Amino acid sequence: MNETPSDLDQLAGEIGPGGALAPEADAEGYRRRMERRREVQSQRVGERNLEKGLVLVFTGEGKGKTTAALGLVLRALGHGQRVAVIQFIKGGWLPGEAKALAVFGEALHWQALGEGFTWETQDRERDRQLVQEAWAESLRHLADPERKLVVLDEVNVALKLGYLGLEQLLAGLDQRPPLTHVALTGRGAPPALVERADLVTEMKLLRHPFREQGVKAQAGIEY
Repeated sequence: MNETPSDLDQLAGEIGPGGALAPEADAEGYRRRMERRREVQSQRVGERNLEKGLVLVFTGEGKGKTTAALGLVLRALGHGQRVAVIQFIKGGWLPGEAKALAVFGEALHWQALGEGFTWETQDRERDRQLVQEAWAESLRHLADPERKLVVLDEVNVALKLGYLGLEQLLAGLDQRPPLTHVALTGRGAPPALVERADLVTEMKLLRHPFREQGVKAQAGIEY
């Protein structure tokens, strides 16, 4: 019987990941279960052979959205790919990641076009202008087939504040070459972007040292 991808996904879940979760007490029974899981996994991987540029959204109230996107940056650079990082809103300081990744030279384009948070700039029109400049820069890299990954950091915040239009953003995503990936970060990703995305990860806030303990932003952790 030919099993569909969804059938295989369900079967993999039924077999389980093994370890202490497997019900078999004997080594031979466990081996047979894991052998079956390997067969199913091989089928799952073999049937998923589509390649495309992905829209990846990292959102939510929890910490780690930019960190997740920059993990992709490091991974892409490690494969010799060219990457662009455009930071919206942020820009009042040079983060540690930008310093560390400078060793990749021209393979990485990093540009922070904001001047800090809204309560620091205190100039709504200036903020809007800078976001639009950041978007123009983003479009240039999104259309460049040499850039395999473009990170739009805190772009969701720019959308929420009304400095960038949702239709502007969605239209820009459509201008990408077929194999260009784009990662968008920031809390409050709008439903239309979530619907458009291929992957959406929501960071959930459970505890935060700034709120619960009054711990300040520290080098190597927040920036």
